[in-house]
Amino acid sequence: MIAGLRKGYSLEFIRSDKSILKKEDRKMAYYVVLSTLTDEGRKRIKENPKRILEVNKELEKMGIKVKEQYAVLGPYDFVNIIEAADNSAIMKMSVELGARGSVQLLTLAAMPIQDFIKKIK
Repeated sequence: MIAGLRKGYSLEFIRSDKSILKKEDRKMAYYVVLSTLTDEGRKRIKENPKRILEVNKELEKMGIKVKEQYAVLGPYDFVNIIEAADNSAIMKMSVELGARGSVQLLTLAAMPIQDFIKKIK
């Protein structure tokens, strides 16, 4: 697939069969984000637990959708399953959230099992 811009059009991808796949029609990518709160982050969450949901809304404005979110025990505080258009959106999210000093992130690209099975056949 080759990415390209035509004058007056959004980012498009040309498939090998020469058909056009517009950005808005592309399938979103999945990511698993493991997050650990810093001391400052724990303090903020204790003062305002709903801050987590506020951050989710901020992510939506960046084009990132939180699909699932779990508080966990162990070396990480949260496991988040998110959807984003591409790695660039994830990098923007990582820089934005990391710059706040309240959380450290480990982000993993993920693929639904059915898609994985189709790709390895």
